[in-house]
Amino acid sequence: MDMRDRVNAALKEAMKSKEADRLSTLRLINAAIKDKDIALRGSADEEGGVSNDDVLAILGRMVKQRQESARAYEEGGRLELAEKELSEIKVIEEFLPKQLTEDEAEAAVSDAIAEVGATSIRDMGKVMAVLKGKFTGRMDFGKAGPMVKARLG
Repeated sequence: MDMRDRVNAALKEAMKSKEADRLSTLRLINAAIKDKDIALRGSADEEGGVSNDDVLAILGRMVKQRQESARAYEEGGRLELAEKELSEIKVIEEFLPKQLTEDEAEAAVSDAIAEVGATSIRDMGKVMAVLKGKFTGRMDFGKAGPMVKARLG
């Protein structure tokens, strides 16, 4: 079952069980996927719309946005809004594959460097491309970048 189908099935289930908060988060996910569909219309790589990798990237961005918002709300003393953001993160993460641990990420970076034969910081783009190809949705590339830079720099 592809990601879009999983989201739609969860959306229907949330409607039936009248889970309002979960339903609103699932609708946000659906809207983000449809926005990406619309953005891809007419482009050469359309091929039936958004791929599973695109959906994983969308979900990853949504989690990151909500983490930043929750942090800002907590700093501002708006705990009820921070709690709402954190509950949305839980719903979104149901659709993401298990995240790599720190050790697994280190090993993945080492493997990617070896795979492309990277020797200098100029090869960082190639290494990151390999990582994104293999670990989209499972790795935080904001943390992977500095790991690669430390190894190559």
